[in-house]
Amino acid sequence: MRISTSTLFNVNVAQLNTLESNMLHTQQQVASGQSILTPADNPAGAAQALQVTQTDATNTQYLSNISTAQSTQTLASGVLQNFNTQLQSIQTSVLSAGNTSMSDGNRQSLAATMQTSLNQLIAMANSQDATGNYMFSGFKGSTKPFANTSTGVQYMGDDGQRSIQISPNSQSASSNSGADIFMRIKNGNGTFVTQATTTNTGTGIVSQGSVINQALVNGDSYQINFTSATTYNVTDTTTATAVSAGNAYVSGQAISFGGMQLNISGSPASGDTFTVAPSTNESVFQTISNFITTLNTPITGNPAAAAQLTAGIQSTMSGLTNAMNSVSTANAALGSSLNGLAAMTTSDNNLHVQYQQTLANLQSVNMTQAITDLTQQQTILKAAQQSFVSVENLSLFNYMR
Repeated sequence: MRISTSTLFNVNVAQLNTLESNMLHTQQQVASGQSILTPADNPAGAAQALQVTQTDATNTQYLSNISTAQSTQTLASGVLQNFNTQLQSIQTSVLSAGNTSMSDGNRQSLAATMQTSLNQLIAMANSQDATGNYMFSGFKGSTKPFANTSTGVQYMGDDGQRSIQISPNSQSASSNSGADIFMRIKNGNGTFVTQATTTNTGTGIVSQGSVINQALVNGDSYQINFTSATTYNVTDTTTATAVSAGNAYVSGQAISFGGMQLNISGSPASGDTFTVAPSTNESVFQTISNFITTLNTPITGNPAAAAQLTAGIQSTMSGLTNAMNSVSTANAALGSSLNGLAAMTTSDNNLHVQYQQTLANLQSVNMTQAITDLTQQQTILKAAQQSFVSVENLSLFNYMR
């Protein structure tokens, strides 16, 4: 076969280019530490590496979301702890109002102090997170949830709960409904509420009472009407039927009906009335506001008003206890959620390490093998270059004379 000089040159140049290209590729692998420089190097490995990279990026986003949820929930938990601390302080003030040495002026000063405390509680309930969203407004992150109006504190948020994705199949709350925590608090003992009417002229004080037979509690409302200082009737006002009549009154003695039990102490006057009704929702703000009104009512020289104050102290203490239980329940839920987020953070961080190890196995070059290959390729290239020089100098004219 006849081989032309141009063919000889072209074949050798092409071969040298190929050897140089291979050596450059190996050199780039050594310099970068990556075995896959382009998908063509390892199509299957490149596809797998891309999938692992995308999965790791998603996992990293979940970690960021978890951090955001932790920050918001930690802030909310701190607010609720401070809220309960303030309620405990208010409870102490409520108890001090029963001190017989306090004058009407002293109680009015205490009322002013409690008004300041109430304003602080409203400010706490209107707390915002790091992004400026209100934490207790439900879905309405940009709406201040609690407004102090002429008719009392009103809730302006909703019952929703904003959430953030923390895994493919789960979300975590980034807000709460302030209505559930601060507004929907059952008054009385949680089942029924007792109250003396404001027209009473005696000094009778009714207890909060308790349930003694849940099966008999039917949700009806009742009245205890004193027909004299020593006798009373009990009427079911829901059905307008008499429960009992002509009962002998003994201060502090248990009065039972409809699965409920209570007692009245002191000296009720003829015509005095005490009501028993199913518990309803009462906000913690309303509980405190009601007591502020009671504190501002003079009692000097008015035994009936003094009895109303005592009843108000009892009712307010019960309401504050119920409010603290509501806040504590919400805070416990946050604590449980934070524990779950901490565990998920640990798990996701472990996944990140595994993903990075998988990528390293797929992409990292075997440095020993790569350097060996590079040395071999350099040797081959050098030999090819030297042989090309030798062949290049061959010519028939060198031997002709």
